Amino acid sequence: MKRRGITINKDGKLWLGLPKGSLEKTTLALFEKAGWSIKLGERELFPSIDDPEIMPIMLRAQEIPLSVQNGPLDCGLTGRDWVIEQDADVKEVCALTYSKTGFRKVKWVVAVPMNSRIKSPKDLKGKLIATEAVNITRKYLAQKKISAKVEFSWGATEAKPGILADAIVEVTETGRSLMANNLRILDTVLESETVLIANNQVWKNDAGKREKIEIIAMMLQGALCAAGQVGLKMNVPKKFLEKALKLLPALHTPTLSQLSDPGWYSLEVVVEERNVRELIPLLKKAGASGIIEYPLNKLIY
Repeated sequence: MKRRGITINKDGKLWLGLPKGSLEKTTLALFEKAGWSIKLGERELFPSIDDPEIMPIMLRAQEIPLSVQNGPLDCGLTGRDWVIEQDADVKEVCALTYSKTGFRKVKWVVAVPMNSRIKSPKDLKGKLIATEAVNITRKYLAQKKISAKVEFSWGATEAKPGILADAIVEVTETGRSLMANNLRILDTVLESETVLIANNQVWKNDAGKREKIEIIAMMLQGALCAAGQVGLKMNVPKKFLEKALKLLPALHTPTLSQLSDPGWYSLEVVVEERNVRELIPLLKKAGASGIIEYPLNKLIY
């Protein structure tokens, strides 16, 4: 559904939509790690930020795509599923997905009661499906050439199969909640992830705001890339250098520099934190000394 744009005086600031709800704390923590401190009171929708160029607004993720398309938002974080559901004409700047940070990929799935006679998607013909993602569900049914009734669900969707609907289309990460409610997954409708989107006209015609959006995207992705990674720095005698290098993962090329003592090198590398407890003792045995482990806030490639 297309709506007329809203024209307001933005005072040159970049209006940024942030998702309120399940992703709220994760989003604010990611911005903190990326370099922006955002403070939000218990009932506030206009948080403060330590960047005079940005005006953040808290909205439901479902509302952000059209608010970016039509205004007042210049950009925002939402799910790709809601961009599709709202049929929003926006610029997808980047995806923001890393499971250890809470930005996990999700699936919209068709689910039915365990004892349902519906065994495959074709059995949905003539049935009633409850979901919050009405348009996504209708597109799925059209692709499958299945004629079924789709009804908007205001919430508690998992309670409806077998009582208020024959099936549901619901979002899930692991499927555990569906199983806990005695439901089984019939099929995957759509996979989605968190994305940073921008207003098309802003992206094309406002060089200043576009540059700011690109900076935000780079810093957020850098913070996500750093999650689960640490830096290791150590000194290695020249005679043990090759042995130490063979122990290090090939994912990131180590930084190597010769010390003032010609017989020693300084070696620095980024590794996965989960491997450090095994790696450090091996490096020590290989002749490394002065080993330092340090956390990473951002990793920019």
